[in-house]
Amino acid sequence: MSEPHSGRPPVRGAAKQPPEARSLLERMLEFLHPGPDSKTELIETLAEAEQRELIEPESRQMLEGVLRMAELSAGDAMVAAPRMDLLDIDAPYDELLGIVIDSGHSRFPAFEGRRDNIIGILLAKDLLKMQRAPELNVRALLRPTVFVPESKGLNELLRDFRSNRNHLAIVIDEFGNTAGLITIEDVLEEIVGEIEDEFDEQSSDTGIYTLADGSQRVAGDASIAAVNGAFNLALPDNDFDTIGGLVAHEHGRVPRRGEAVDVAGLRFTVMLTRGGAVRWFKVTRAPEEESDA
Repeated sequence: MSEPHSGRPPVRGAAKQPPEARSLLERMLEFLHPGPDSKTELIETLAEAEQRELIEPESRQMLEGVLRMAELSAGDAMVAAPRMDLLDIDAPYDELLGIVIDSGHSRFPAFEGRRDNIIGILLAKDLLKMQRAPELNVRALLRPTVFVPESKGLNELLRDFRSNRNHLAIVIDEFGNTAGLITIEDVLEEIVGEIEDEFDEQSSDTGIYTLADGSQRVAGDASIAAVNGAFNLALPDNDFDTIGGLVAHEHGRVPRRGEAVDVAGLRFTVMLTRGGAVRWFKVTRAPEEESDA
């Protein structure tokens, strides 16, 4: 004999609805509140949520960064080999210490013989141990090197960084040559944006910063007027509003990370790109080797 029908069906009974009824309900809900069908639509939905003040702008930017990071590889976020600050394992201690102080990094790939022959990673704090113990051998202070291919996804790389507690990896190309290096900071910046260094000093709200080595970091969307004022230049601002647009025009295209473009006696080296545009330049005085030619 079956049990009497209750006015409120048990919760488990709700999971046994006919497939036709459930699919019809789902179709009705999707018609009334259609969800995103692609990553692009999801990003557009996040933008709408920000406009409706459902999420903060910073939250939207981070969520977009997470979504876009899934499409990026180590080769997209690395520091190109020509821009790597390396230590020659056979150099005198004073020379090594000078490079460490001038660059301000905490970790350095060390090479032997040629720059492409990376034999280990030297931590600045380890090098300082030789101040009190000169008998230490620099080679004994080296940490193992982690090598990753250019094609390695940033999501996977971030998991590796967290699990093995490494903060730096050497990126190699398909032929096994050194293509660059990448740090956990480089990966995180794809999510949260540029991470300010504690030694950076913001000169103003113009997007121009002074770095520890005395050079300048300039935002790609900094106004040409601001750059003119900071560097005492007279760059034209009739056709371009931002320094990124002007540099791209001079170069013939948007420069990639690690590329340098000389404009008006300044060298604009790309530090970071995002969304097909330059996010940050490192600006130094261009070499004057050809000035006498």
